[in-house]
Amino acid sequence: MSALVLPLLFATVLWFLSTGLVLWLDRLPSHTWPISIIGATVLSGFAMGGIIFTAGETGAVAAYVAFVCALILWGWHEMSFLMGFVTGPNRAPCPQDARGWRRFRLAAATLIHHEVAIFATALVLMAATWGQPNQTATLTFILLFVMRLSAKFNVFAGVPHLSLEMMPDHMRYLASYFRVAPVRWFFVASLAGIAAIAAWLGTLALAAPDGLQTGYALAFALVVLAFLEHGFLVVPWQDTAMFRWAMRRREQKTAQRQLQAATIEQSSTLAAFEAARQ
Repeated sequence: MSALVLPLLFATVLWFLSTGLVLWLDRLPSHTWPISIIGATVLSGFAMGGIIFTAGETGAVAAYVAFVCALILWGWHEMSFLMGFVTGPNRAPCPQDARGWRRFRLAAATLIHHEVAIFATALVLMAATWGQPNQTATLTFILLFVMRLSAKFNVFAGVPHLSLEMMPDHMRYLASYFRVAPVRWFFVASLAGIAAIAAWLGTLALAAPDGLQTGYALAFALVVLAFLEHGFLVVPWQDTAMFRWAMRRREQKTAQRQLQAATIEQSSTLAAFEAARQ
């Protein structure tokens, strides 16, 4: 069990700092975004080189390096999306009368370029590390992709609580495609699937030889964090409260007002659902 503790702490701290850094850069004036994305692109090039270089290596150091490099690549995709460089052809709010397939099609069009770019990166990582012993980077990136897709499908289908506090102003049209609703079977199935993956990776980490143990442990840590993030979708406490340090004071006040309004709206919607069920 001790083999999981250090990777869990490392992944948690790195996730916290990297997420906050991306949010902070996105909160800077828009004229700084091209500089940020160019810098992230250069850093991503080095990260890809690090992944290729460590693919044939085993051991804890190689696993940690590959993990960090995969997070750098993931951070580029998050930045390019939040800054509006790679999103989708649809940047309009959801029409109030949109239902069913039309609503799904419009929602998918808001981020399809982003998803395709992530998928293409995953394919490149798979090709670059194919047949190599150190699969930490590829596994990390694919897990991030799958867990984020799960969260996106759940907020589209409907969850009791939405976290809108950290959403940039120029991306707030995305919130119109979210739905506040009681817990549904899809959310329960998602949590069960994530828990099963975590158990599988934890078992692999405990049973793997020393050279591969750290990579599986880091992947296990990521899935545990994803499980917790999904849990925040059904509890009143907002996980974005942890990242308010990445916001300027003026934006914090604005976000707090928006969060209060969103909480009231969520409560009203849930009350309507309960009344309809009765």
